[in-house]
Amino acid sequence: MSDSTVVRVDGTDGIDLTGVKVFVGGPIQYAIRDDGFHQPLQHAIGDIIEAVTAAHGTVFSAHVAEKFGVDTPLFSPDQVSVRDIGWMRRCDVFVPVLPVDAAGELMRTDGTHVELGWASALDKPIVVVTPMPLAPNASHLLRGLPSVADVTVFDLVEARTNPLELLRLLEKLGQEAVMAQ
Repeated sequence: MSDSTVVRVDGTDGIDLTGVKVFVGGPIQYAIRDDGFHQPLQHAIGDIIEAVTAAHGTVFSAHVAEKFGVDTPLFSPDQVSVRDIGWMRRCDVFVPVLPVDAAGELMRTDGTHVELGWASALDKPIVVVTPMPLAPNASHLLRGLPSVADVTVFDLVEARTNPLELLRLLEKLGQEAVMAQ
């Protein structure tokens, strides 16, 4: 799978993301462990990417481009910044996945927070996928983002157990964004 992929498969209950571009983000640097990429996060991001592509959406993903950390050292900071801002400008919806650790605290993800700023500044709809309620260590700026940007917080457990609800939300937001262009 390339970093920008369209896959055609059935099983999305009539949801159609054709023409909708979804940038799926989340931790990379702090999710790389000695034994490989943080598996729960890889599964969560992988499931969202698979669901979006199954509904005919186009996905932009550094996780895919960097093979979930395997190829991360091959990319320079300049390459990552230029690539990701380009995806942000081109996407219709930004979906950052913000996981928690065993203690229930948000995993550190500096890059995703920069991308949240870009998405807000570019007036992109944002669907934050994270365990609910929001982790206690979530910053004031993250908690307050819905007051200044188009942000929906979607429960990570719900996204994993019932991806159709997330796809319905992405279909609505994506179609609205495409129509506004």
